Amino acid sequence: MTDLIIVLLVVLVFIIVYQIGKTSELASTINGEEKASQKNNKTIASLLVLFFVLGLYGIWKCNDYFKDKMLPVAACKTGEKYDSMFMDTLWVTGIVFFATQAVLFWFAYKYQASEKRKSSFFFSHDNKLEVIWTTVPAIAMTILVVIGLKNWFEVTAPAPDNAMTVEIVGKQFNWIIRYPGKDNELGVRDFRKINDANNVLGLDWNDPHNMDDLISQQELHLVVNKPVRLLIGSRDVIHDVGLPHFRLKMDAVPGISTTLCFTPSITSDSMKKITGNPDFVYEIACDQLCGKGHYSMRGVIVVETQEQYDAWISKQQSYYSMNNGAPEAPKEGTPAGGPEQAKNPAEKAAGKPVMMKN
Repeated sequence: MTDLIIVLLVVLVFIIVYQIGKTSELASTINGEEKASQKNNKTIASLLVLFFVLGLYGIWKCNDYFKDKMLPVAACKTGEKYDSMFMDTLWVTGIVFFATQAVLFWFAYKYQASEKRKSSFFFSHDNKLEVIWTTVPAIAMTILVVIGLKNWFEVTAPAPDNAMTVEIVGKQFNWIIRYPGKDNELGVRDFRKINDANNVLGLDWNDPHNMDDLISQQELHLVVNKPVRLLIGSRDVIHDVGLPHFRLKMDAVPGISTTLCFTPSITSDSMKKITGNPDFVYEIACDQLCGKGHYSMRGVIVVETQEQYDAWISKQQSYYSMNNGAPEAPKEGTPAGGPEQAKNPAEKAAGKPVMMKN
């Protein structure tokens, strides 16, 4: 019923516009084309000025209405730079927009067609003016692009030595997150070894570094004021790691590793106080349409102190021990109960790892 009413309203609007046009045509015939044209010009010019004023008022009201629905302050230093860059761009383009549109609508009103007004000067070309209005915008845009490139190079630059490395892999339709274990190094992956039963990332059990790696899904833990290097990938189609509260995003491409470096500056608990929302969480969004379940691909980021992170990580069990029933790997040497002991004779001779069921 609602759809039918909307269709009828649209049809009615078109009928009204058509009738106004026919009425205007009839008035022109009765009053004379020239007189009617002058009257229409004045009406249209006045409406244009009104439209400009109401448009500016609408922009202000929309901004005021949605102010409390905007993202809170950026949760990392790089995000603050992106916010600053956004505001600089908004001010530059906003001033240009207001100036040009104000002149445009004012000229439409002031210099409307009239039998008393005749052209007194024909201005065809001016090289100096062309150079000015080409060079000035080009310089302004170049400055904005350089600032953007500087910020881009910062998030894609090599991570500092004290940065923690976390791998985040997208799959339809969730995020898989891997942390290095006590050896502080992520092991080798092989996409041919992927299976959803007990090896979601295709970890190669012949690599000892894999034996203490930790894997979780949908929840990423980071340490406040500590640089992090996200190693980003995908298991199937192109996804995109979107971190709106940090003002960052990076594509997750199958077969290609991308990286993102930043330093969280506000803990989750502190952001709850800043926003006044006790249920606030940092989100991981997929910013690339990746299939019919794209809407559900939402992860959570927990930014905490080093002590809180250490307490959380100490409670986690390595992915290998959880899925293959082997004890934790020792700090040095081949892990006891590791891949060599996990193989049966046939698999050992073939050099293939065992994928034991839970």
